[in-house]
Amino acid sequence: MSGFLAFLKSVFFGIEEREEDHFGSSYYRSVERNNDRVLHRSSKCTYPPIYSDDLPASSSALTQSSSKLLYPCSIPAPPWPKTPASSSYQTVLPPVPTTSSKASSSSSKQLPSFKPTLSLASPNSIDGQTKVSYLSVQRGVSPIYAVPKNMEDLIKRDIVPQVLNEPLSPSTYKDYFAALLFAEDFYVEKWSQFQLEKITLKLQEAAIIKKSGRNEYFSKSHEKDDKTFVEFEIDSCRERRPFLLSRDFALARPSGQQTEPYQGVIYRVVKSNIVLVEFGEDFYLQHHSTRKYDVSFSFNRVCLKRAHQAIEAASDPSFKKFRFPGFAHRKSIPTSTPLHFFNHKLDVCQRSAVQEILSFQGPAPYVVEGPLCSQKYSQQLSRTGYVAQKAGLSRTGLVVQEAVLQIYQRSSKHRILICAPINRTCDDLMQSLKNDIPESDMFRANAAFREIDGVPIDILTSCVYEKDCFACPSIQELRKFRVILSTFVSSFRLHNEGIVAGHFSHIFLVDASSATEPETMVALANLAGENTAVIVTGAPGNRPGWVRSNIAREKGLMGSYFERIRDSQPYSSLHPKFIKQLVDPE
Repeated sequence: MSGFLAFLKSVFFGIEEREEDHFGSSYYRSVERNNDRVLHRSSKCTYPPIYSDDLPASSSALTQSSSKLLYPCSIPAPPWPKTPASSSYQTVLPPVPTTSSKASSSSSKQLPSFKPTLSLASPNSIDGQTKVSYLSVQRGVSPIYAVPKNMEDLIKRDIVPQVLNEPLSPSTYKDYFAALLFAEDFYVEKWSQFQLEKITLKLQEAAIIKKSGRNEYFSKSHEKDDKTFVEFEIDSCRERRPFLLSRDFALARPSGQQTEPYQGVIYRVVKSNIVLVEFGEDFYLQHHSTRKYDVSFSFNRVCLKRAHQAIEAASDPSFKKFRFPGFAHRKSIPTSTPLHFFNHKLDVCQRSAVQEILSFQGPAPYVVEGPLCSQKYSQQLSRTGYVAQKAGLSRTGLVVQEAVLQIYQRSSKHRILICAPINRTCDDLMQSLKNDIPESDMFRANAAFREIDGVPIDILTSCVYEKDCFACPSIQELRKFRVILSTFVSSFRLHNEGIVAGHFSHIFLVDASSATEPETMVALANLAGENTAVIVTGAPGNRPGWVRSNIAREKGLMGSYFERIRDSQPYSSLHPKFIKQLVDPE
């Protein structure tokens, strides 16, 4: 039997798509926020083939279809969550390639064939024996979620789609957030052809302070990395230029030439109109101060596609208790043994929050309202230089830390996922847990092209880094880890590797007030099961900041899942079984 399974695996394990590693052949951009964005392509890293869903949404080769990314192979489909219902907006799949000699000559790349692969599912116990089961996964088939023509026509004329004028409800949830994402998507497409012509690029020398480990603050003793940035100006008026973020891409081509443009990563936008870009060595070798350039900006839809997929998955009726927890009832877990806290300095309010987290399972989420988990270092300029306070965990972060340690200690069957909007928060939490949880039980999932220099040295051993890219271990290894940390968007990698909904007993959505709801749903809708205990933390008044489209900003994409459920019952009435406000003891 084992030989037969090995044969199946050798036959079916073919193309393996890791969506966040894909780049469009025409242009690309990452919209993951802060330091969790996809970075430059490394010449040493191997890449999967380019699929048609990496091309611009306007490609004429698109076809409309529907898909089921996971479907059963020799075992019944898991009851949670159900396959998302068909969408009322377009879900566009890449066309299956043809081997006909009459294929269109306009296509410059031969698309790969989409082969099913086997992904190891949770083992089933039958008559005392363990039966190994597999799920058949259709790799390479990834919906494009192209903006529908009728939606595009409305957004182009700055007309708000009707669904965004209706209250958000279980029946409008999918179409509501799809419209917001389409508005954001249209903004990206709108500026994809923007170009600055015949501009002068200046070189600016800079010293970048290198940090490692827990030293997340400036000090004269830190090693400095000298860099040369390219500087140019862009119109300060948002209506006349694209809204640029750090880690977007700039493409520079000498004016009048038809050569391939030089690609650089936007390091920072200063005062809304000064752009600093880091280019590769090949750019600097040919550059001189009098040369004029044409500059454009590149965009990628990977994060938007993940958001669309997450919203579609969350729209299933069986997920309603997570989307609108006011309709849910609390499942309590009886506890008889007194708690022995790891951190004896927790106050009464913090201890109460930990006890409530340990006493429930399944929907609805438990909300902890307090400061963001990572304390921001404070700095002030003095005569001697910068005076800084070392980074650490806030009162909310200490609650998360204590709850994770208690859950870990209680049962070896518990599996914990901790997600946050940015890498720094994940890193700080992992560093805080390393003293009490063995390194072999924890895994830090990173975006493929996160800069390795940005990962604290003491947690690098809990990452997988291969061929200049961060990777995920096998599904068998992933299942063994008891604590996994990831940003919201990068948690899709776990789902893509085969981790199924319900695998995690507990999911912590940390600092969810800083993320858009679709971003949060990438982790929640793909990985939460019917009995998963979900803990959502956030700070009052804190909101996401990366939304670019005016329609999306004004109609709800700037809101967060934390904020929305916090304003609903039973959270707004401060029911102690559903929410804890961390009141400052002073």
